[in-house]
Amino acid sequence: MRYDPIQNSFFSQNRERLMALMPENSMAVMKSAEKMPRNGDQFFPFRQQSDFFYLTGIESDNCSLILFPDCPVKELRQVLFIEAYSAIKATWDGHMLSADEAKEIAGIETVRTTDQFEAVLRELMNYARAVYLNLNEYPKFSTEVPMAQQRFAASIRKQYPLHTYLRMAPLLEGLRVRKSQTEVSLLQKACDITGLAFNKVMQQTRPGRFEYEIQAEIEYVFTNQRANGHGYYPIVAGGANSCTLHYSANDQLLQGGDLLLLDFGAEYANYSADLSRTIPVNGKFSKRQRACYDAVLRVFKEAVKLYVPGSTIDQINKAVWEMMEKEMIGLGLFTADEVKKQKPENPLYRKYLMHGVAHHIGLDVHDVGLKHTPLAPGMILTCEPGIYIREEKIGIRIENDILVTEGDPVDLMARIPIEAEEIEAIMNQ
Repeated sequence: MRYDPIQNSFFSQNRERLMALMPENSMAVMKSAEKMPRNGDQFFPFRQQSDFFYLTGIESDNCSLILFPDCPVKELRQVLFIEAYSAIKATWDGHMLSADEAKEIAGIETVRTTDQFEAVLRELMNYARAVYLNLNEYPKFSTEVPMAQQRFAASIRKQYPLHTYLRMAPLLEGLRVRKSQTEVSLLQKACDITGLAFNKVMQQTRPGRFEYEIQAEIEYVFTNQRANGHGYYPIVAGGANSCTLHYSANDQLLQGGDLLLLDFGAEYANYSADLSRTIPVNGKFSKRQRACYDAVLRVFKEAVKLYVPGSTIDQINKAVWEMMEKEMIGLGLFTADEVKKQKPENPLYRKYLMHGVAHHIGLDVHDVGLKHTPLAPGMILTCEPGIYIREEKIGIRIENDILVTEGDPVDLMARIPIEAEEIEAIMNQ
């Protein structure tokens, strides 16, 4: 792994907190991520399933975890299963995790090999009344490809049909949504690396370069700073492309006079930052571009103040939409009288700002946490107002990652340039 080792007390404490939420005689069974086929005889680079990493720190596939706090066999209350050593596989693929290494990483006493999983599970099912299973329940995501967790859920229910099965996702969401100091530090590191990449981008952006060249500058810094890579596929969108919210081609020529919208974040130790900035390709905002940029920046600064305990994403969204509506009137996109006459179900601002402005971040860039859940200290969310004027090829988004505390919100990206004057000064050094 590229990142500094994480103290195993972090993972053992996460398991203890999860087990404290489980009712009597219940057991939790989790599967790691699996290698995903790319093409031919290749796989995509492996990335661990977020919940499995949160509870173990293990970065290998073909692993399982069983938690059974009331198990009468003490050594089976927490069991980690890893792939058995194979000299042939090690020769071809490299180092394989040993039991001692797994114990040290996860802070767990009992480590067995994967070929023992079924036998141990069969024994423990005799003691358990209920079984917690883990699936990805992110509300806006679905896939036709059945993941390892889904296949296991179907298999165990078929093999042991008389047990009660429960959802682990709500328990883990309640734990993961509020970050520990360890997690805040890891996310701060991811934010700092992201900031270094943005500084590099400002120095290297100019007319005549391609979007993918700017992406390459980001990736160089990420690799050089020991990040895993991108927390999500980056958006490097010049000119009209800046008005496509999830633009990902990143293959067009940058033109003088255009804006360049960037949305990217480093993933460090599996924790992802999320930054958006918009810069002038030629190093100088036009008068109209500057007016639009300052409008979004004003709203950003006011929006950050809303990231306090008791507020909700839903409330933040509504407040920002109202602020942006006023700014849009000031920019001449529509009038106050037209707003009074608009259809409530189709407000005029929606033409120029189509998305929400906050989501949780952590082990996933769109991390666990619902938009109606009141904010609490330890939560980290994005703040990302924007404006998209297709007719003028102006797309602007400004985004930082904000930590909710007992007091004022803490901007984890406060040191990353955001003022138009500072951006222009760096670009014209």
